[in-house]
Amino acid sequence: MAERRLASTRPAELAPLFAPLTGLKGVGPRIAGLLKTLLRPKRQPEALYLVDLLLHLPSGGVDRRMTGSISEARIGELATLKVRIAEHRPGVQGRFRRGRAPYRILVEDDTGAVELVYFNADRSYLQRTLPVGEERLISGKVEAYDGYLQMPHPDYVARADGTDLPDVEPVYPLTTGLSNGLLRKLMDQALGRVPSLPEWIDAAWLKKNGWPGFKAALLASHRPASFADLEATAPPRARLAYDELLANQLALAAIRQRIRKARGRSIRGDGHIRKKILDALPFELTGAQRFALSEIDGDMADGHRMLRLLQGDVGSGKTIVALLAMAAAIEAGGQAALMAPTEILARQHAKTLEGFAGPAGLKVEILTGREKGKTRQALLERLGAGEIDILIGTHALFQEGVDFKDLALAVIDEQHRFGVHQRLALQGKSTGAGAELLVMTATPIPRTLLLTNFGEMDVSKLDEKPPGRTPIKTRTVPDERLAEVIEGAQRAVANGAQVYWVCPLVAESETLDIAAAEERFAVLQKIFGDHVGLIHGQLKAKEKDEVMGRFAAGELSILVSTTVIEVGVDVPNASIMIIEHAERFGLSQLHQLRGRVGRGAKESACILLYRQPLTETAKERLNVMRRTEDGFVIAEEDLRLRGGGEVLGTRQSGMPAFRLARLPEHTELLEAARDEARLALTRDPTLSEPRSQALKTLLYLFERDDAIRLLRAG
Repeated sequence: MAERRLASTRPAELAPLFAPLTGLKGVGPRIAGLLKTLLRPKRQPEALYLVDLLLHLPSGGVDRRMTGSISEARIGELATLKVRIAEHRPGVQGRFRRGRAPYRILVEDDTGAVELVYFNADRSYLQRTLPVGEERLISGKVEAYDGYLQMPHPDYVARADGTDLPDVEPVYPLTTGLSNGLLRKLMDQALGRVPSLPEWIDAAWLKKNGWPGFKAALLASHRPASFADLEATAPPRARLAYDELLANQLALAAIRQRIRKARGRSIRGDGHIRKKILDALPFELTGAQRFALSEIDGDMADGHRMLRLLQGDVGSGKTIVALLAMAAAIEAGGQAALMAPTEILARQHAKTLEGFAGPAGLKVEILTGREKGKTRQALLERLGAGEIDILIGTHALFQEGVDFKDLALAVIDEQHRFGVHQRLALQGKSTGAGAELLVMTATPIPRTLLLTNFGEMDVSKLDEKPPGRTPIKTRTVPDERLAEVIEGAQRAVANGAQVYWVCPLVAESETLDIAAAEERFAVLQKIFGDHVGLIHGQLKAKEKDEVMGRFAAGELSILVSTTVIEVGVDVPNASIMIIEHAERFGLSQLHQLRGRVGRGAKESACILLYRQPLTETAKERLNVMRRTEDGFVIAEEDLRLRGGGEVLGTRQSGMPAFRLARLPEHTELLEAARDEARLALTRDPTLSEPRSQALKTLLYLFERDDAIRLLRAG
């Protein structure tokens, strides 16, 4: 139903691109299933369209240019040769003693001869395609058998003039069951159906970059004339990347415009609650914290909806800044909410905030899936009556029936785990003028990803650590020295230290030879006895909380864990982090894990255990971890080494996965797209004027339908 509604509003010129992929010759149920696996359409339902195939660009190419004569052909390598057909040899047993004999065709040039070998061949087809006495271009892998040169099943047999043989044959990312040849045939059909679309790029910008039109860019990207055309910076590919980035930036700008236009309120506290909190703090705010707080105060007071991202490195003090912002909202007569992605993190926040908010007289409660029945109902009644100042929770805060008396400020932690819709849903929990929104992340985000994922937000950065934080000594150790690491852990525990021991898997894997949390727990338990705990994502929330509670209380000396402890768990006495198979983790994830230690006064260490041999990328990642603790430097390196899609460790639901754009290679195009999007909406806020229609076509092309609806709603 939703798709029919969308199709009715989609511009008519896009209809060929949104035709079902099953309309192509050769796409039956089996091939359609394989294409769905390959192309992974994100829409619901997962319909497959021509546009999905067309935006699947080649990842490389095969050189099909002439390689010389037969005498110059190298065994085991690809060759493209101009030959004369000398003789057809059907059914000759010769050297083949068992089974059905292949069909062989002798071809030659002035320097030698080679046999074309076909198994289970269609004789009449081969006689028509390769008539004796005529010349052809053949391209394929040259082999030797029993003293003869052979080319089994040539990849190409083309006319002698080469007009139907590409110099560069595109090679596509594939999935099991799909061949490059089949994909090229389907792509040729799809390219023949690409319509001419109105131009949405400014003519001067198009000319300056030497870019072709959209249709020409697609054709050139799938039919490269040279290997240079396969580069991300080639004009056709750069133009397509810009198209995708411009659609992304237009959508974010539309969201920003809608939120900023929405009726807000002026929230100004008198400072009496904030002063009590500040007086009780055992430390002074850093300059970065004070500056971020002033930006937040300004947003809350200006009468427009606030939509601000607070990003800070591990331990930079985001939670205190958020609490002080919430204090201002409560001073003004409202309530505040803080939402975390997991129950463990929500309870950690509740414990932290209660310690600071309690002395200031603030009432803090927590709501997760665990609160049920009468307990939950009583909490919701107090919330609706305004008796709760700050409600902390998980996604349970989104649910119907969770109604505040007056939600003035909503804070979302680890923002990248939530999408735009969830952000807007929490804002909508407020009566009247709606809630201000502050979102936080402990993952420092490179500028390019800030623009693509959080472009609708203003950004505050905490780039100082509070005083008293000790540097963390980071060492890389090969796993052959595991026994030494265990001995070191024994000495540390004997001196009162606590240790995190992180493994990448929960249980032993038959297919992956890597350490498992349960296996490591069993080994360490034999050494440390009951002073070892185990925590992983498959445990129930109550079990996880119980283990974490024992570790935080000092009852456990070693906590064996998967990456469930990556974000938010705070045990100041824990001073050693050991990460097994560190080469399998991303830089940002390693940095997040390392940030669990160094939170107290004790000297802290991080041991990165790795298995040899290391790839060059893995070696560089580990070296970066040894060189710096600066999360912003690490985030930039992570982007450079891994690319934009994976920079936060794993793909998150709120993050766009680009099909055409490549970051950081297309960073300059992203900046230009951001400027163009803001200019376009400043000039025509609803994109309703005739000159803006092509931009709406672009939004429909890249299925940024939410932006279309927001623009239409004004």
